[in-house]
Amino acid sequence: MINILFCGNSKVFDGALTTMLSIFKRTQTREPFHFFIFTMDVSHLRSDYTPITDDQTAFLAEVAKSYNPENMVEKIDVTELYHREFDSSPNEDCYCSPYTLIRLFADLVPQIPEKLLYLDIDLLFNRDIRLLYDIDISDYEYAAAPDHYGKLILFFLRRFINAGVILFNMKKCRETGLFKKSRDLIKTKKLLFADESAIVRSTTKQLKISQRFNDQKFLYRNTVIRHFSKRLFWLPYPHTANIKQWRITQIHKIFGYENFDDILYEYVYLKTKFERESIR
Repeated sequence: MINILFCGNSKVFDGALTTMLSIFKRTQTREPFHFFIFTMDVSHLRSDYTPITDDQTAFLAEVAKSYNPENMVEKIDVTELYHREFDSSPNEDCYCSPYTLIRLFADLVPQIPEKLLYLDIDLLFNRDIRLLYDIDISDYEYAAAPDHYGKLILFFLRRFINAGVILFNMKKCRETGLFKKSRDLIKTKKLLFADESAIVRSTTKQLKISQRFNDQKFLYRNTVIRHFSKRLFWLPYPHTANIKQWRITQIHKIFGYENFDDILYEYVYLKTKFERESIR
């Protein structure tokens, strides 16, 4: 079983669907996938901070099973854990959203297996997921790639990584207390990059892997994951833009990518199907 973790609210549907499709279409394996989705209701903080819905989860499971009947999608509500651990913490209003914090509950959820690939939902696989998932991390807490901009600006912080793609050795993490130490930092210190900073500060032993496993700016032939995180553009003037993979016109017009069209066109078909079924 290949075990994958997503985190987010009801707005992660498009990202989860496109990311899952990219995995299915770029991976040659008969081994089933188990997708865990951590979600929660913190609408007291913002009205749209609501859990991914049961209908959305069921549709994602239907899509997954169309590729392999043994594939699974499991929604796990961590609202109670969030209230217990992070209510009114210094990082509750972190730069993204409180949903970035909830992967830090992975060691508290009994059904989480010993090897777990955490993925942000704004990425697409360009090559087989096994190139990443099969990396030997038996002696490490996790494997992750450097942050594209952080490696230039924060070059002196050798352990700094982009936390959008992390392959966790959950057994080792439980032994070292990585997640508990990270949660303690979130509860007591205001951190620049919230959970990302907490993970790096709490690390005992990490495996730094190639940028091709989490490329936040370019797409090369050997790129395994293209991560559509916020990016700096120099023209026509210096600015940042947050172009996600489901914005197909922008993907074509700004990046000029066509190699993801099979994924994105199926996404359009499935999204339309889901919306039609939802209004019946």
